[in-house]
Amino acid sequence: MIHVGQGKDRQHNLEYGLETRSWGFPKETPELAGANPDFAILATGQAPRMKLPQWLEATATLYLCQVRGGFYHARAPHWPDEEAQGQVLYPYRMGIEPLAVVENVALGPDGPLSEEGSDAIRRSGTHRGIGKVVDMDPQPLLALAKIPADWARTRSVPLDKAPAFTAAPVESKKTPKQPPSGQGFSSDPKKRKAVEKHAEDMALEHYTTAGWHVERLGKPYDLRCTRDGEERHVEVKGTTGAPTSVELTINEVLHARNPENTVDLYVVSDIQVDTSMDPYKASGGVPQHHEDWEPAEEDLRPRKYEYRLPQQKM
Repeated sequence: MIHVGQGKDRQHNLEYGLETRSWGFPKETPELAGANPDFAILATGQAPRMKLPQWLEATATLYLCQVRGGFYHARAPHWPDEEAQGQVLYPYRMGIEPLAVVENVALGPDGPLSEEGSDAIRRSGTHRGIGKVVDMDPQPLLALAKIPADWARTRSVPLDKAPAFTAAPVESKKTPKQPPSGQGFSSDPKKRKAVEKHAEDMALEHYTTAGWHVERLGKPYDLRCTRDGEERHVEVKGTTGAPTSVELTINEVLHARNPENTVDLYVVSDIQVDTSMDPYKASGGVPQHHEDWEPAEEDLRPRKYEYRLPQQKM
């Protein structure tokens, strides 16, 4: 349970965290150190400094997210205030997959949260947003968000059935609108290029060391690897944030699903970028290597559509 304050910086970080599928804390508390959470609930819209009875009569906006990969210690600045200061302010991080946003949720017995869960949000707010761990049934909140998942039985949530949403509800007159997101949510094209090239360099080294002959292509896929008559196509993604999810084009999905292709996915997270030099220099990062990759439908969610306009006479 995580409370996010209404201040400009905190709301900006909330928007950024949702878009880049990452969340972090300034320190590792004993409570968080022993946790392996399934979900993260980020709550905003209600000031926490009130007595519990008053709190249970209030409402808040809840962002329901599934935690992916557990906690890790980050080395790369990621959030806007981290990049502005050139240092890691939230090193204890986790990957989050936003599932749904529900507004005006009752925090008392008429709502989907247990009293312990609701109070944990309040206590998080009085402790500068440090997460509080609660053993709570998520099914009422999944039902309220209209997500067709039987958590007790399957322990999974189909992403393609979760409501698609962006961080737009977070925006306000106090919060500057950000440009479209991508891996790492970087509005700086030089930084984005450095991250992408570094991830590709790491993938190239991985396959070359394994005895593959590697060609850089870029399109329709990043790397073409051949060895002893075998051919693999590699999609490479890089981010300064958590390894939660990546953006794919329709062509990338169709290419990976084509039975005539053998496709790997190579993802590098937590990439550090030194912006004090030109060109920017990227380093570090944690790789994930998915061989014989074919994206399943339940792991895909559309973020953009092409709309064909009705024909009109000119």
